[in-house]
Parts: sequence; C-alpha cells; structure tokens
Amino acid sequence: MQQPIFALIDCNNFFVSCERLFRPDLEGRPVVVLSSNDGCVVSRSNEAKAIGVPMAAPVFKHRDRFRQHGVVQFSANFELYGDLSERITRVLTSITPRTEVYSVDESFLDLSQLEIDDYHAWGRAVRERLLREVGIPVSIGIAPTKTLAKLASEYAKTEPALGGVLDLFSQTAEVRNNYLLKTPIKEIWGIGWRLAPKLKADGIFTALDVAQMRPRHAAQLMGVHGRQLVAELGGQSCHPLQPFGKVRQTVMNGRMFGEDTDEFSVIESAIASLTARAAYSLRHEGLLARSAVVSLSTNRFKPGYQRQQQAISFVTPTADTGQITAQLVQAVQSDFNQYEQYHRANILLFDLVGEQSFQTDLFGDANLEQSNSAHDRLEAFDAINSRYGKRTIRFAAEDLSKAWQPKYQLRSPRYTTNWQELPIARILKR
Repeated sequence: MQQPIFALIDCNNFFVSCERLFRPDLEGRPVVVLSSNDGCVVSRSNEAKAIGVPMAAPVFKHRDRFRQHGVVQFSANFELYGDLSERITRVLTSITPRTEVYSVDESFLDLSQLEIDDYHAWGRAVRERLLREVGIPVSIGIAPTKTLAKLASEYAKTEPALGGVLDLFSQTAEVRNNYLLKTPIKEIWGIGWRLAPKLKADGIFTALDVAQMRPRHAAQLMGVHGRQLVAELGGQSCHPLQPFGKVRQTVMNGRMFGEDTDEFSVIESAIASLTARAAYSLRHEGLLARSAVVSLSTNRFKPGYQRQQQAISFVTPTADTGQITAQLVQAVQSDFNQYEQYHRANILLFDLVGEQSFQTDLFGDANLEQSNSAHDRLEAFDAINSRYGKRTIRFAAEDLSKAWQPKYQLRSPRYTTNWQELPIARILKR
C-alpha cells in the first residue's frame, strides 16, 4: 500500500488578503475584517496581530487601539471571499483531483500519486502559481499525515526563512521531533481549549509529549481521538482524504439580525431569505432534504436569553424553496412570542438524499407530477438568476422586510461578482 503524502494549502490571513488584492496600498498597514454587524474581528493582518489585536476581539473594546495605530477596518465581504476561494480550488484541482476542501481558506491535497522529486520546490512552485493566477498568498505544509501537514503549514506561515513551505515528509525523525518539541499542545490540530488543561495536568505540554504517549493512555484521556492523534503525530495516517465533491450531510444557513425585532414579518422575511440560499445549495449539488429545523434566539449577552426550535419532516424529499419556506414559517408562527426581541435565525436542512433517489411512498401521498412540475419551475428560476445575476427573481416573502439583514457599513465592493462594483482602470497619458 502506497504511503500517504498530504499537502495542506492554507491561505494567509485569507479575508485580509482578499481585501488587499484590490487595495495594494494597504500592504504593510494593520488591517482587520469584522463579523456580521461589524461586531468582532474575524481576520487580522500580521501588522494588526503585532499591535496586540486578538482574534474575535469586540470592536467597541479596541476602538482606541484602532484609532491610535490607524487600523483599517472592513465589514466581511463573503461574496468576494467565496469567489476567490473557488478560484483557488480550481487551480488546486487542476494539479490533482485528489483534493479535499477543508474550509474556505484551507485544502488538503494527496500527493502520493504525483511524481515529485523535490517536495519543497513543488510547494514553492504551487505557492508562486496561486500568487500569480489568483493573487492570494498561501503557506504549504507537507507531511505523511494531515495533523503533521497542519502543523507544518503553521510554521511555514510564521517562519520567514522557510519561504512559505515546510516539508516534513522528507525530513529525518530528529528534525520532525524538533518541530513537535516546540509546538505547545494548545496549537495541535484537534486539541481544544477544554482539553489542553487536562493534558497539562497529566504532564503533557508539547506535541512531542503527545506523540510519545502510550496509545492506551491517550485513549483514556481523549477517547479514540487520542489514540489517532498519537499515531498521526508519529507519522501514521488515520484521517484519509475526503474526496472533493463528497456528498454533504447537512446544509445550514444562519444570520444575526441587523437589529433585534419582535415583528413577525421581519422574522418571516429572514426565514424566507435564509431558506432560499440553503435550498439553492441543495439544487446546485443535486440533493433533496427529508427534514429541516428552524431556530430563533434572543441575544445571549442580554438578560433572559431564549431559544426556540422547531423541526419538520417532509412527506417526500424536496429542494423546493417555496415548500420549505412555507412549512418553516408555519412552524415558527405556532410558537412565536411577540414579547421577545429576536436576535438570530438559523435554518438547517438535513437527512439529505440525491435527486435520483426520489420515489413515491407506500401510501401514495407523494405527488410525482407535482414534484416534476416544481423541479422544472425551480430549474428555470435558477437559470434566470444564473444568467442575469443573483436575486434577479426571488420569492416575495424575501422582501417583506430588510430590517433583519446584517449591517455591513464598511464593506468593500464585490469586485469579482457584481457588474456595478467592478474596479475601474484608468490609463493616464503623459
């Protein structure tokens, strides 16, 4: 059996890098990207990190610091980030189809079937190609396991002498152990803030300590994950590549509201809009949902926090935006409290099956003709929006209110996906 070789491609400060791609004047300046409603920091440039801006920092607590150091702030521009992430994925899948998109800014590649003589040189070439074709800087970690590749990418990102690439696959055991020795347990992929104190209490402080644990003892402290972690840090792969295009199990969409509300029309509009996006994702991937959950919650940072949740099941699997929206709105309405100030809504579609698996039920409740009609209608609906732009046509309930929509007061233009916001180039004649 061929030994696995993983490369983790990790975008550097991804959201900030996307903003700087169209604002090169911001190179060398502290930059942060903020969460929904511009509440917390979700991405920081190295310069922002250097002046002590922590991840998830509440903006209101750091206004003086931002002002003192001239920190440039952006509202999250997820449409831009998602488009650039897709461009990176296209480049990576052209290198090898054995690609796992782990998150919007990280992808694992299986290199075991590629003919590579020098992994460090290969990593440098991939890094330069992504910078040239997409414009986003990345760090690359190469190792025999995913956990070691993740660890290597972090050092590639923080140690300039490595040139953005660290190859632990080709290194000796001694060199690999030196990296493990200087890695605190809190920085190991899979060790959370809750587990780290437990390990420290047992005398385990570094990644090397974990790698040298007896598997049985690791399992006692961390369950089956502990046994796998010991193996992964020792160079034995336990987490195979999840192939690109693997069918997902759930689709979730949620938002904090731009302002808290007790108006049902605002809630209905939010549910309709979130469901429209989730249902489109189903259709785009050729999936149908058997079940759905809608949840509403008040602000957890205010007194009297409340959360309500309703689950529904469909007679037949569906990706019909109108049908899903109608049933979710009806479920919420039955338990709606007009005296609560709602702060967030979440939509979860689950128990997913492929479109080809649709079949009539035993008791004849499924209407095949109606299902085919809905499929044709939604296919035309998506085709129009694909040709003329997102939300060219939409369900009326989505426009009942705009009050729920998050506020993005500092959002940059959607340079790559909106005709009206394309950058303008001017030629200056001398």
